Amino acid sequence: MTDTAVDRLTPWRAPAQWRAVDFISDLHLQAAEPATFERWRAFMQRPQSEHADALVILGDFFEVWAGDDLLQPGVVTEASAFAQTCMALLKAHTAQRPVYFMHGNRDFLLGAAAMAAAGMTELTDPTLLEMHDQRCLLSHGDALCLADTEYLAFRAEVRSPAWQSQFLARPLDERLAITRQLRAQSEAKKQATGHDPAGWADVDTDAARSWLNAAQATTLIHGHTHRPQEHDLGNALKRVVLSDWDGSASPARAEVLRWDVHGLHRLPM
Repeated sequence: MTDTAVDRLTPWRAPAQWRAVDFISDLHLQAAEPATFERWRAFMQRPQSEHADALVILGDFFEVWAGDDLLQPGVVTEASAFAQTCMALLKAHTAQRPVYFMHGNRDFLLGAAAMAAAGMTELTDPTLLEMHDQRCLLSHGDALCLADTEYLAFRAEVRSPAWQSQFLARPLDERLAITRQLRAQSEAKKQATGHDPAGWADVDTDAARSWLNAAQATTLIHGHTHRPQEHDLGNALKRVVLSDWDGSASPARAEVLRWDVHGLHRLPM
């Protein structure tokens, strides 16, 4: 079990006028994957009537985020141009409806300046959302993959203020090189499992139940594992996993989970 004080979470109560909320995660947006970016752009630019009252991003929105100075004027790299394009699309959307962002294991360095540039509101991991007289616990999901002890040790290190301060003090070019190296290592791990998410560590069932019981919630919604599915945890508890997005896959993957008065249902893009 993690040390997250789930039992002391202050519920985030949806405004009374909200009828629907959309959840997405694990888009892993990057300039090298234009097909996924175009699917996301098409989703964001749909008619206003097709959108929910709010959009919640549960982490790994970007494949990597090397620092908010990607958005500074005068910074000219492929990574900065792509980041600025994404932020402009988000800003256009947040002018119409709110977008909430939770950090994932890929974009945990996205900071206050980027949040402001996009007009997004940050969510802590986990967050307890109340709507339609129900309580859902929201998380990226990586903190609950207890069997992946190597990753959890790495997570604890890079989430520390000291590590982040030291990393962000490096020149941007150096940080981008480091992130490319880390991505290459990640790809090598995926190759070892044939890119099959079934070979990756999954959310621990007992830990998920513990979080839900502590938060007095019935449903855990998370991403990270790339295994979109609904799991019955017993005693009316369930775990709902978001889809990753991959516009280059065959068939392409791009899915939104919507919570409205009828419950939770998946919307293929």
